[in-house]
Amino acid sequence: MDSNKKGINTICTHEGSVEDILFKGATSPLYTSTSYAFEEVDAKRYPRYFNTPNQAALSKKLAALEHAEEAMIFGSGMAAISTALLTFLKAGDHVVFQQTIYGGTYNLAVTQLEKFGISYSFTTGWQIEDFEREIRENTKVIYIETPSNPLLTITDLEGVARLAKSKGILTMIDNTFASPINQNPIDFGIDVVMHSATKYMGGHSDICAGVVISSKANMKQVYQTAICFGGNLSDYTVWLLERSLKTMGIRVMEQNRNAQKMAHYLMDHKDVVAVHYPGLESHPDHALAKSQMNGFGGMLSFELGPEVGVSEFFKQLQLIKPSMSLAGLESTVSAPVTTSHALMSPEARAAQGINDSLVRFSLGVEDMKDLVADIEQAINKVKSMQVHA
Repeated sequence: MDSNKKGINTICTHEGSVEDILFKGATSPLYTSTSYAFEEVDAKRYPRYFNTPNQAALSKKLAALEHAEEAMIFGSGMAAISTALLTFLKAGDHVVFQQTIYGGTYNLAVTQLEKFGISYSFTTGWQIEDFEREIRENTKVIYIETPSNPLLTITDLEGVARLAKSKGILTMIDNTFASPINQNPIDFGIDVVMHSATKYMGGHSDICAGVVISSKANMKQVYQTAICFGGNLSDYTVWLLERSLKTMGIRVMEQNRNAQKMAHYLMDHKDVVAVHYPGLESHPDHALAKSQMNGFGGMLSFELGPEVGVSEFFKQLQLIKPSMSLAGLESTVSAPVTTSHALMSPEARAAQGINDSLVRFSLGVEDMKDLVADIEQAINKVKSMQVHA
């Protein structure tokens, strides 16, 4: 059956597995060898060539999930992002970055690109005119992230792709927050899709990996850069990632439901001054998100009122874990100013709207009543401590 006609959970479960020819086991066998025969074989296999049996098979699953032709698996999300950028950019080129991007990507741009003779600029917003305003004669790449981290702004995928194609510019997206379950940018004309597979693809807070997905022609170029940089993932972790991807659809759909419920709960909370979630009708980009996403995602952010300090709130939580990463089965919170966006200057964070009271919330799969109860008791304890101080 054509993978394009299969349901998402079927692709997650069955596509891109290694067949156990010897014992007919239900799961893929794990090939840990770093040395393979080179004579009378169909391919010269080597881990750094991204073509060991487990790497090659899983790449097919990842490509199918994003409606693409080929994929490659890296040792981290930043390994994937940096390899992709340096594949399509060279000295003298210019890249336009969306203003609201992951702090690690921002840091890569401002600390590394000029070393390679690559210039860059950041948009002042995420509307089409913001991108058009930054394009120069030597612009080769437009880089976007939607939903954005951590404010969940939404960028028009089709609009950016149309603008870029009219000027012969390649488009790249960090699709981590959405996951392939909620959004498939290639369907809207985006050229290259990247993920931190540490997040929803891994889903159990025990894997660090990254993915680049695109056409055969684009991936041929990425491959030539990747084998030089050596950012491949160990086959054991590749095997774990395949295991995790089998349940991604089920996990993400439940996280979507929890995030939607949590967003509504927080909107009505007297100690919360703002909630950022594209599934809310009050979100300024709600209609756009609805038009290009299959689900609104398991991520949201909110701003606590002046009577509840973020650090003290975190200390009082009993179920929800203060944690730097996201998208695991367990619900986690973080403060972007000290975690995901700590490498940015205070001025750069302020320009994005990231303040000290902002909490990034990754919804897990727990029962909502337990999550709500934990938030209530934490806020009440913080306020009680202030009264008795």
